[in-house]
Amino acid sequence: MPAERPTPTPTPRSKPPPPVRMLRAGEVLHLTRAASPQFVTPMRVRVIRELVDRFPPYGWLWFEGYQLDAKGRAVAKRELFVLREGLEWVVTAPPPARPAPARRPPARPRTAVG
Repeated sequence: MPAERPTPTPTPRSKPPPPVRMLRAGEVLHLTRAASPQFVTPMRVRVIRELVDRFPPYGWLWFEGYQLDAKGRAVAKRELFVLREGLEWVVTAPPPARPAPARRPPARPRTAVG
């Protein structure tokens, strides 16, 4: 009688790499130590552009951005080297729409009576 073959156990498959999200101008990032050891004090940065002409190690990137203060105003322009996995995108409200200027009714020509 032939010996039964054991059923092969499924091997764990490696997960596919997560999709790479490119930085876009205007996005706001919250940078902490997860992004780089240099961010002992976290900061917020508005992206100007990703610097694709540099060749960082896999998973890292260079980008230009404006460091923001507590009110969201740019205080310094910086070039930053960060770990892509450590980036935290900040969801910001769109800028308020400008109210439409008040419209006046068209001027009517005066007619002389009499």
